[in-house]
Amino acid sequence: MTQGSALKLLIGFSLPLFLGNLFQQVYSMVDTIVVGRFVGVEALAALGAIGGFSFMVVGFAQGLGCGFAVLVSQCYGANDYDRMRKCYAMSIVASIVVGVIISALFFIFSMPLLELVRTPENIITMANDYISIIYIGLLASIFYNLFSSILRAVGDSRSPLLFLVISSVLNVVLDLFFVLVIPLACAGVAIATILSQAISAAISYVYIVRKFPIFKFRKNDFKLDFHIIRMLLKIGIPGAVQFSVCALGVIIVQIAINDFGSNIIAAYSIGTKIETIMSQMFTALGMAISTYAGQNLGAGEYERIKKGFAVCFALIVLWSLISYILSFFITEPLAYLFLDRQTSGQDVIDNAIIYVRTVIVFFIPLGMIFLFRTGCQGLGSGSIPMISSITELAARTIAAFTLPSVFGYLGICYASPVAWVCAAVILPICYAVQMHGIRTKLKIHPAG
Repeated sequence: MTQGSALKLLIGFSLPLFLGNLFQQVYSMVDTIVVGRFVGVEALAALGAIGGFSFMVVGFAQGLGCGFAVLVSQCYGANDYDRMRKCYAMSIVASIVVGVIISALFFIFSMPLLELVRTPENIITMANDYISIIYIGLLASIFYNLFSSILRAVGDSRSPLLFLVISSVLNVVLDLFFVLVIPLACAGVAIATILSQAISAAISYVYIVRKFPIFKFRKNDFKLDFHIIRMLLKIGIPGAVQFSVCALGVIIVQIAINDFGSNIIAAYSIGTKIETIMSQMFTALGMAISTYAGQNLGAGEYERIKKGFAVCFALIVLWSLISYILSFFITEPLAYLFLDRQTSGQDVIDNAIIYVRTVIVFFIPLGMIFLFRTGCQGLGSGSIPMISSITELAARTIAAFTLPSVFGYLGICYASPVAWVCAAVILPICYAVQMHGIRTKLKIHPAG
């Protein structure tokens, strides 16, 4: 990442990540499709009702893994392999401790949280069955994301894609098994998800050991180094919390949606799944710029960092335009994947389409969030992602509790775009301040 064309590097790195992210979304999407088609609309609504909580734990795992890998990326860029291996070992230790604590807390308060957000009585038991199992299996998700982030930190974005393909296929098979053969409904698809992620994590770990000798642990690598652990937590926890803060905003919107009943919950669930699929290029570009920025910071390449951010922004604008055009062709067919045309109400599909075609207009600010949050995290900042996440949370909360009373369901659709715009406005300013600090630290003259 420290030599060659920034455009070619970022595109070449992002495309496997994009495909990998799509396969990762297959986990939750297949869950929803299997439940919607073989169990019913209420079960589909149950998965939709815990979408924010599921996003919270999955996002926490992603943020933690990406944050812990930042130090690995910087050490790799500086060719400091001994320290890189130590950071890797301490990231495993920190992941276990943090994961167990978070998993236990969420499992204990699972049902009270669902009651707090006013989950309808006809779906609350199924919702709790699913999310409780996801909480129990949080460590599987954390370690999969950690090992994938470590591979990306050293420039390998293709191997995680292969592992995801394998585990995604397994997830489909297990979903059908636990729903059709062993009729466990929502609990069954949760079990399938955790098993698939655990297998993917195990494959990733074995691959790292065999493919990259520089990661083979030595005798003292697991000797506790509290200085490195503090540095890991300083970057990783804010990264994890920022996803969780965003998820809290989603949960707040879910409270407003729950008052509309099961059909609207199901429609919103379908709409957000499609939105998530179409925005995966932003996630990929964010991961790419994080690795790119981390390695170039380690190498002291200030101008290449600036170039990388500019290239990523141009790619975000391009993908936003492509997504807008695609939305008119693929939204309806995708929506019909989730429900049987003959047994489900057309209003569920229509409302899902309304949601997608509303939010797609605001994809540029959404892409900016991924670019600057993860990019600034790759440069070593934990505070900038946190600031933007809190801004997004505040804006989404205000929108969720004001707009529906005026615009009804359409007000729900506008809640996320309002939050994206508010967060996107402040992030370029924070990035400029951070880059000024880096330039000063590297003692680079302002003119170049």
